[in-house]
Amino acid sequence: MRHEEQQRSLERFVADRGDGLLRTAALLAGSRADGEDLLQSALERLLRNWRRIDGDPENYVRRTLYNLATDGWRRQRVWQRKAVFLEPVPPVDPATAIDLRDAVVRVLVQLPPRQRAVLVLRYFEQLSEAETAETLGCSVGTVKSATSRGLARLRAITASGASTEATASGVSPEATTAKESS
Repeated sequence: MRHEEQQRSLERFVADRGDGLLRTAALLAGSRADGEDLLQSALERLLRNWRRIDGDPENYVRRTLYNLATDGWRRQRVWQRKAVFLEPVPPVDPATAIDLRDAVVRVLVQLPPRQRAVLVLRYFEQLSEAETAETLGCSVGTVKSATSRGLARLRAITASGASTEATASGVSPEATTAKESS
């Protein structure tokens, strides 16, 4: 009887939180398909350790997702650049929303693993610094510095992308900067 109770509890957990966990996994993995694989691996580990987990298993699954993603990053070192097609929360213009998600993923995959994980947790999952530190198993100071470095890197990437686009269109980066400041 206890086994059936645990099975139902696990099924309820996956039904209730599966969509949010899949979005997180897809952002960490770089594509929805890879995110599904990552989430499946995390859920397999959850299933093996289900009896030992006290309380809410979501933190266990999230930490497992980040650890598995980091392991994958270490093995691969080169991300497959694919667009993540997640359903937006109310789409204003579907084409614009897809373009925006694609741009965000393309920029995120250029960050180191720790910075990417911190930014996904802080800004996509909206966790506090303390929650992010607990999830990743590091200090709050590490989260703060990784956030700062990650955001600075994102600014640098997007600034260099803007100047590259301006140069390709025949406009000098100085003219683009002057136009933006006016």
